[in-house]
Amino acid sequence: MRITAAVATERRKPFTLMAADLPAPGPGQLLVTIHAAGICHTDLGFRDLDMPNAMPIVLGHEGAGTVAALGPGVTGFAVGDRVCLSYDSCGHCGACTGHAPQYCDELGLRNFAGVTPAMAPPMAFPDGTPLFGNFFGQSSFATHALSTVRNTVKIPDALPFHLAAPLGCGMQTGAGTVVNSLAGAPGKSLVVFGTGSVGLAAIMAAAALGMAPIVAVDRVQSRLALARALGATHGLTADEASLVSLAAISPGFDGSFDTTGVPGVIQLAIDCLGTRGTCALVGITPPGTLASFSPAGFLMGKKIIGVIEGDADPQIFVPWLAKQHLAGRFPHDRLVTTFPFDRINDAVDAMHQGEVVKPVLLMP
Repeated sequence: MRITAAVATERRKPFTLMAADLPAPGPGQLLVTIHAAGICHTDLGFRDLDMPNAMPIVLGHEGAGTVAALGPGVTGFAVGDRVCLSYDSCGHCGACTGHAPQYCDELGLRNFAGVTPAMAPPMAFPDGTPLFGNFFGQSSFATHALSTVRNTVKIPDALPFHLAAPLGCGMQTGAGTVVNSLAGAPGKSLVVFGTGSVGLAAIMAAAALGMAPIVAVDRVQSRLALARALGATHGLTADEASLVSLAAISPGFDGSFDTTGVPGVIQLAIDCLGTRGTCALVGITPPGTLASFSPAGFLMGKKIIGVIEGDADPQIFVPWLAKQHLAGRFPHDRLVTTFPFDRINDAVDAMHQGEVVKPVLLMP
């Protein structure tokens, strides 16, 4: 079928809306009419950094919409179902059968390579030229996307599409890291470096769990004000944040969470930990980026962990997030600003300039 997609044609170039041909859903696939798609820094990282993905490519991995058609063998879904799309996984490797699909053996192939698991470009331009996609098993910067039963999640009727879309990655990553990776609990302390959508999702989850103190660190004062409104007990600018200023709040944090990927910030996130503290890293960094730390401090049971998708299974965690939002415990609507699909580059600019936290595209 003929669709309209926002195509990343070259590294570090704006998106271009173009016509593309999408095949009918194959075995295990669903065709989803996309109504809303969140923009995440990961999309821009794979557009702008020298990542191992092919181009031109259709990105987008926070899609939400309605099921338009089912491929052979698909059960559990019906045409018209309201769904949110997340990351894809194979379902049969050791990680998937061990309830950790975010570390699937085929994670790179199914989510980042730009091809199908059969190593073929999933789309084409009208003249037949191959167009890469299948980003996170969806490529939702388009009017329609193909997904799988593994990365498609039903959502409640009460949850609008523009609020469902960010749950598939950004909200899941931030909240999941606190809930799952850092085992957030009442009275545990947390410092979050970077208060974009992922960092703010972490703060909302921490507040809902009763963690304290919760410290937000960012370069932008308005983001710190929002962080406080969403549950942070303290806010420090990047210039104010140091071991001394953090120690004045807590002599050693139970958890730290870096969303920036900046080596100096990562070092501070490690150094501010207390005994048996854990530093969680989720920031996308350019290939070859290095960070340093002193091994001596780790004799006190400290840990550094890398986290994908908040250590969350979307089939479990996305419905939980939706339930939390509808109950008023996860007000991520305060982060969302909507843009028409044809203003995708304006949305990206607004995010880069700090004018919006989570831009979400609305499809025509």
